[in-house]
Amino acid sequence: MSAWVLPDHIADVLPSEARHIEEIRRNLLDMARCYGYELVMPPLLEHLESLLTGTGEALDLQTFKLVDQISGRMMGLRADSTPQVARIDAHLLNRAGVTRLCYCGPVLHTRPAAPHATREPLQLGAEIYGHAGLEADLEILELALDSLRAAKVDVLAVDLADVRIVNALLSQTTLSPQQTADVHAALASKDASALGALTTHAPADIAAALQHLTQLYGDASILEEARRVLPALPQIHEALDQLQWLAGHIEGASVSFDLADLRGYAYYSGARFAVYAAGAPDALVRGGRYDAVGSVFGRKRPAVGFSLDIKALVVAAGVPALRAAIRAPWGEDRSLRDVIAQLRAAGETVVCVLPGHESEVDEFQCDRELVQRDAVWCVTAL
Repeated sequence: MSAWVLPDHIADVLPSEARHIEEIRRNLLDMARCYGYELVMPPLLEHLESLLTGTGEALDLQTFKLVDQISGRMMGLRADSTPQVARIDAHLLNRAGVTRLCYCGPVLHTRPAAPHATREPLQLGAEIYGHAGLEADLEILELALDSLRAAKVDVLAVDLADVRIVNALLSQTTLSPQQTADVHAALASKDASALGALTTHAPADIAAALQHLTQLYGDASILEEARRVLPALPQIHEALDQLQWLAGHIEGASVSFDLADLRGYAYYSGARFAVYAAGAPDALVRGGRYDAVGSVFGRKRPAVGFSLDIKALVVAAGVPALRAAIRAPWGEDRSLRDVIAQLRAAGETVVCVLPGHESEVDEFQCDRELVQRDAVWCVTAL
C-alpha cells in the first residue's frame, strides 16, 4: 500500500470544493451573527471525561482516544462540539441571562455516520442557553432554515419529534438500561416484533403505546392520532402541544412528524428536529433541546441548538458557477502592476500568466483579459 494513501473515509479537499466550503462557512457564520450569535472556538482535543461525561455511549464509540504525553491522562479528539460549548457557557462565560453561541470546526469520528460519509465532518452549529420557552426552539429552527437557504439549498422539509414521549412511556416500566437502549433501537428501526419481545413484561397499555409509536409518523394528523392512542400522561400532552406550536410557526418548509425518532446523542431532552432537502440522502441539519447538557459541568440551564456538516451541505448545494476572473500578463511595468493592484483591491480576481506558462485553474473562468492599448491598460472581454 502506498504511504500517501489516506485512511478510509478521510479525504483531501481540492481547490474548487475547498473554496465552496469556505464560502458557505463564511455565509453561515454571517447568518448566525445576524441573529446575534457570538463565535467561540473550542479546542480539537480535551481530557476524555470532559468530552464524554453525560453524553451517552454513542458519542463514546465515535471518539478517538489517546494518551497525553505531558500529563499521562486520557484525551479525546472531539466527535461533537456541543458538550464543549456547554462547558464554555457553564465555566468560562457563566452569564446569568440568555447566551447565544455559534462555532465551526472539524470533528473526528471513529466510524462514518453513513456509508459514504466522511469521518472528518466540518461541524457548524448554534446554541441558545438560558431560555426554557419555545421562543428559543423556534429561533434555532429559523436560523437552521435560513442557514440552508444561505447555502442555496431549497425545497426544505422539517421533521419533528420529542424524546419526552418515549421517556414518559418508559418511565412506567422497569426495564434495565440495556433493555431501554434496545427499545430505542427497535423504535428507530420501526421493528415492531423486536419491540413486542422487549416489552413482554411491561404494562399492557405502555406496550401497546410503544407499538403505536412505530406507526406515528407523517403529517399533522399524526398529532391528533397520538392524542387518541397514547396514554394521557402529562409529559406526552405537553410534548404534543409544543410540537404543534412549533409546526404552526415554521414558514417556507414542509413539516412532518416521527414520534419514534430517537436518533442522535443521549443529551437531548425535549423537542428535536431534522431538516431535509430534495436530493440529499440524509438530514442536513439536526438539533433540538438539551436542557441537561451543562449539568455535568455544574450548571444546568435551558439549552437548545443545532449542528450540520458543511462538507455534506456542499454536496447538497450542488456545483457553483466558476468565479469570473481577469487574465493578465506578468510584467515589471509599473503601470501594469498598479492596474492589477487596483483591480484586486476592488474585489476582482486577476490571474497573472507567468512567463512560458498558461495558468491551469479549475476554480476560475477567465472571461476578460487585461491588454495594453495606446499605452493604457484596459480590461476587455474574451
